[in-house]
Amino acid sequence: MIVKENIRDFDLEHIFDCGQCFRWEVQPDGSYTGIASGRPPTNVAFYPYEGKKFEGKLVIDNAKEADFDEFWYSYFDFARDYGEIKNKLREHDPIMSKAIDFGQGIRILKQDKWETLISFIISQNNNITRIKGCISTLCENFGEYAGEYKEKKYFDMPTAEVLAGLTEQDLAVCKLGYRAKYLIETAKVVKEDNYKKLRSMDGVSAGDAFEYLTSLSGVGPKVANCIMLFSMNKYERFPIDVWVKKAMNKFYDIDIEGMDAMAQYAAENFKEIGGFAQQYLFYYMKSVKSPEEGANT
Repeated sequence: MIVKENIRDFDLEHIFDCGQCFRWEVQPDGSYTGIASGRPPTNVAFYPYEGKKFEGKLVIDNAKEADFDEFWYSYFDFARDYGEIKNKLREHDPIMSKAIDFGQGIRILKQDKWETLISFIISQNNNITRIKGCISTLCENFGEYAGEYKEKKYFDMPTAEVLAGLTEQDLAVCKLGYRAKYLIETAKVVKEDNYKKLRSMDGVSAGDAFEYLTSLSGVGPKVANCIMLFSMNKYERFPIDVWVKKAMNKFYDIDIEGMDAMAQYAAENFKEIGGFAQQYLFYYMKSVKSPEEGANT
């Protein structure tokens, strides 16, 4: 078990329910149990200090102390000063200030590139509950056994090698619809170069990463931007889904279909931290119940 004190700018609900990951489930006590990046199944709990809702003690069960430095420190982005980011975004922007107040504990996770790629191909035109179900079924049927936690078995994301060898009929059990073909075709490309190009994306420009990702089957601009933001350190990216479209329309008076104008506004006003702004706006808009409640993309 890992125990860390003085964790700041942190809230599990905000982090795990802001549309960036799909393999964590809330427990009755408010903790979350899940699996990430091929690690054993894990339970994460956060205990705020009295009077300090977003500062407190972090407890990670079924993990060793060394795992914190090797994985969890990076996964939860603890090297970053979120107070500074919030201050920059709040400046001269009362709407962003409200969104930040609502999602104070959001952190952008550093996720596995392959897992993020597959997850967000599945996510398109889908809702979060169904996305989680599809991913869970995919892993249970085709992923390697990763371990058991409190009598529940967990499985890793299937590899590119496995997915490339499947047919759409094989994947029918996962209820992926037209997305099944995308997974298979993308897996064939990633398998061909043994993940080398995908894993090199941290070190290339955002433009080059975008070009590579959108060349893959089933990856359009929104999905590419999500993958870049959540797994490739491209924090200027501003994914525009249905919730962000509604937020930009409602709060910044940009035409609901004006995605180019939205992207331009984000680039000019949020700049290199546009991805953080996107997460605050997404969570805020989704939680205050827009008309398309439940949608993800």
